[in-house]
Amino acid sequence: MAKKDSDKRYTKDHEWVVLDGDIATVGITDHAQDQLGDLVHIELPELERAVSEAEACAVVESVKAASDVYAPLAGKVVEINETITEDPSIVNSDPEGEGWFFRLELDDPDTFETLLDQDAYDEFLETL
Repeated sequence: MAKKDSDKRYTKDHEWVVLDGDIATVGITDHAQDQLGDLVHIELPELERAVSEAEACAVVESVKAASDVYAPLAGKVVEINETITEDPSIVNSDPEGEGWFFRLELDDPDTFETLLDQDAYDEFLETL
């Protein structure tokens, strides 16, 4: 079983967030990539874009469907993972590692604590 990552939080839209100071790295969960299937295209937000919590700011397209990726918290996009736009399969093979999407400079880092922890996310998945 994967080690519990106490610095990782989740949303009910299946994004994961890791906080480092006031910078949050965001991606989609293993569950999300599994539901989508093989990813064929990813659109990332523009650098310096201000996003509000729950705002659609990226798009993933698979052979099955297209899906929005939402900003889990409010902030400004300070980095994007260009590698996954060139090779979307990275998100399928390592969704919660090398397959990260973007980094946000959070407006309020304390809001990180409002997201689901691993146990709460696992319980949420059982209700789907």
